Amino acid sequence: MISADQVGPLELLIIQPTPFCNLDCSYCYLPDRLDKRKITLETLEKTFHWVFSSGLVRQPFTLLWHAGEPMVLPASFYEQATLVLERCNTSGFTVSQSLQTNATLVNEAWCDFIRRRNVQIGVSVDGPDFLNDKHRVTRNGGGTLDRVLRGMQMLRDHEIYFDVITVLTSASLDYPDELFDFYIEHGITDVAFNVEEIEGPHVTSSLAGNGVEPRFRRFYSRFMDLALGSDPPIRVREFETSRNSIARPEQLDDRRTQECRPFGILNVDCAGNFSTYSPELLGLSSPRLGSFAIGNVAQDSLESVLVMPRFIALDEEIRRGVELCRESCRYFPFCGGGPPGNKYFENGDFATTETLSCRLHKKATFDIALDKFERIKAMM
Repeated sequence: MISADQVGPLELLIIQPTPFCNLDCSYCYLPDRLDKRKITLETLEKTFHWVFSSGLVRQPFTLLWHAGEPMVLPASFYEQATLVLERCNTSGFTVSQSLQTNATLVNEAWCDFIRRRNVQIGVSVDGPDFLNDKHRVTRNGGGTLDRVLRGMQMLRDHEIYFDVITVLTSASLDYPDELFDFYIEHGITDVAFNVEEIEGPHVTSSLAGNGVEPRFRRFYSRFMDLALGSDPPIRVREFETSRNSIARPEQLDDRRTQECRPFGILNVDCAGNFSTYSPELLGLSSPRLGSFAIGNVAQDSLESVLVMPRFIALDEEIRRGVELCRESCRYFPFCGGGPPGNKYFENGDFATTETLSCRLHKKATFDIALDKFERIKAMM
């Protein structure tokens, strides 16, 4: 049996303000992005009370508004939500707010709120129009890049720093120079690459074809040469993560990584239902394990969830998957077992090992970072 002191501490609280998104990206994993429900301030208050009374808050953590387009709701809503958060925060720890957006709805009110509340902003954009507008489209199939660029320009005009997440598809792999030029042209200095994943209703990936891995490695190696050679260098999340692991090699302890550790992440939907582990699990279910939502903030305490047979079975299967990775994979000290969501959606079981995501997003990026890092050291 798992006790409350064996879970957490909470590092990331993801709250879904609405499942709705004003775009219709072809690779989206959200199952209900046409649903226009909105979280209420009452549900938010119950969420924050649940969080701060649970015992999970033992350090500063990040509140991420995500799992739908958060800017569908007006900035005034988040001002009210921030006041509720401040009133409920009895922990004494700092809570940093973050927001992942497609940037098409940025306006003056949003810029004012972001600046005053020091909200961290991530913008989703996939590069020049022939890449971005192939997948990140409107409900009518139209391109979105012009609107995204207007939103990014407004953020810059208000001196709001933002980083960028780009989803790499098979088409992206032929254009490392064009992606680099796009970032330079638009003053983007901090980039994260997600790969097109098999998750939820998105059951295929263009990266699953034959011959993709060598193409991915060529793309990433070329892009990193460009990024490291620019002045200033473009910061790439995957490279920095790998380089930090290389510079400080050490075996992971018994604490599992954030997505594999119960209640390192807490995901709450707009109705107050919550899950843990990979955020992509929220709102979905398994024929064997049932719903991945394991409670509701209005009625289920942490203690009641920890003794729930469904949660115990879920945690045990994820734990077995981590141990299988530990036993079989030489990358484990730098990875920690891989996101359970990827394992489930690709392999149908959490107690499995390699996925498309880990081959590209973990192993390939680590190998290339190691090569670049060794070359950098040799030149010093």
